[in-house]
Amino acid sequence: MTPGPPHATPPVDFLDTGAGADAGTDAGTSAGDAHRIDFVECPPPPLSADEHREVDRRWAATTAANPAAFDGPIVAVLALGRPAPGRTAVRWARMTYRHRALRALRPAGAVPGSVFVTVLQPTDEGLVLGRGSRTTAAPGRWSLPGGGAEPPPPGGSLDLAVLRRHAAVELAEEVGLAVPESELRLWGVSRGARYGSLGFYFLAPGVAAARVRRCHAAVVAEERARGLVPELDALAFAAPDAVPPDAAPEPYADYLPQLLARYRANRDRAG
Repeated sequence: MTPGPPHATPPVDFLDTGAGADAGTDAGTSAGDAHRIDFVECPPPPLSADEHREVDRRWAATTAANPAAFDGPIVAVLALGRPAPGRTAVRWARMTYRHRALRALRPAGAVPGSVFVTVLQPTDEGLVLGRGSRTTAAPGRWSLPGGGAEPPPPGGSLDLAVLRRHAAVELAEEVGLAVPESELRLWGVSRGARYGSLGFYFLAPGVAAARVRRCHAAVVAEERARGLVPELDALAFAAPDAVPPDAAPEPYADYLPQLLARYRANRDRAG
């Protein structure tokens, strides 16, 4: 695999927050970086009548083009703050996938971001990447295993434990690897430059690439036997300084080049 093209402006910022508060230090973190992350639930932002109509119209067009599209619940980011040294406050609201249409209706700064989780799964051939199938929200795009975070049941609290659990579920569903959530360590947190979306990256223990291939093949076979399309239609293994080269202009998740570079730098420092 060859390095991907550089971005003129980094699409995400990796924040010095989270890892020490979750599970002690790991690659890329130190005790001095430890922060407490507080999740504060808020009402969803109001929409005008015109926005409601346009969101619904766009969602109808989406489902017509992709009947598998699901208007599932998402965690929407309203604001990120630092109320005190060592503390980060995430104000969030319950919304659904259709409201991503607001990105076409409002200025970027007025659009709620989203929360997503991913898993860095090291192997002897590199980090595991998956390509989204045609029924996903990002068909053909390479990314780490993971997905949009779902809010807890009404009345429940959102916290790092919930996000870690969701990351373990995504890894099992997409790749077929069953990793106990207690073995996932928070490795990093990113914030998107455009919409302020927050990404939570969890590091899993290393496994053999051959095992990953077997597990994913079993998931694909099971899904197809049920008449379903697997979420990831292909796997790849990325060296820290490389991304998949076979689609343009953006064949991969926007965070991936920065993440791979950061992963490589942390690994080199760990020596």
